[in-house]
Amino acid sequence: MNNDPAVPGDSPFRSEPSPRDDAPQFVLPLVARIEKVGPPARTDALETAARAVLVILGDERSAGEGEWAQVMRDWQDARIRKVVRRARGAEWRRAEALPGITVTGKSAEVRVFPPVPLDGWPKDLARLQVSGTDLEDPEPPLDADPTVPVLWLNPELDMSAGKAMAQTGHGAQLAWWELSDEARAAWRDAGFPLAVRTAEPTQWRGLTSGDLPLVRDAGFTEIAPGSATVVADHRPLGRPGFKHLR
Repeated sequence: MNNDPAVPGDSPFRSEPSPRDDAPQFVLPLVARIEKVGPPARTDALETAARAVLVILGDERSAGEGEWAQVMRDWQDARIRKVVRRARGAEWRRAEALPGITVTGKSAEVRVFPPVPLDGWPKDLARLQVSGTDLEDPEPPLDADPTVPVLWLNPELDMSAGKAMAQTGHGAQLAWWELSDEARAAWRDAGFPLAVRTAEPTQWRGLTSGDLPLVRDAGFTEIAPGSATVVADHRPLGRPGFKHLR
C-alpha cells in the first residue's frame, strides 16, 4: 500500500473492525511544549500540530527510500493513530534530541516524530504526560482567512487541547491525501498555511453534508466511537494563485 488510503470506505479512523486492524499498529507521536509560564494559545497549538503532521508527511525522509519512508508507510497501512503529549524544561530538551521535526507557530512549538510501535515508545517520550494539555485562547480567534484551508471542529464536542490537536492532525492528513502531487508541492512550498476554527452548528451541518474529508474518531479516548470531529475544507488549495501564497 502507498501513502494514500486504498479506497474511500477504507477509513483509517472509523471505529468498525477493518482489515487495517490486522496490520502492525503504529502511532505518530507529537509533543507540545507547554511551559508553566506562558503556555501557547489553544488555536495556535492546534494549527501548529496540524502543520507538524503535514511537515512530516511532506518531508523527503518520508518518501521513496528515505530513512522514515518505510515506517510512514507501515503507519498509514494500519489505523492512523496520533498521540499528543506535553513537555517542558528538561523534558522538552530531551524530546528535541530525538529524531523528529519541530514546528513553530505564533506561540506554540510542536515536535513531531516518525511513527513508533504502539508498545515501543522511546523512553524519553513514553514518560511524558498526555494530560495537562488544556489550553485557552486569550482572545477569540479572528475569522479564518478565506484563501487558506480551514480545519473545522465539531461545535458539539468538548475535547481537550491534546485530543483536538490529534484530530486536526487527522483532518490535515485527509486533506493531504485528497491533493495531487502538484497541489501538495504548492502547499508545502507556501509553508502549509491553514486555520483551525470551531464551526457554528448550522455551518457544521452544511460542512458534513457534502463531500469534504471528515474525521470520525475511533473512540479510543475522550469521545464516543464514530464521533465526527473535524471537516477539512481544503478547497482553497485548488484555486488559481495559491502557489503564490507565502
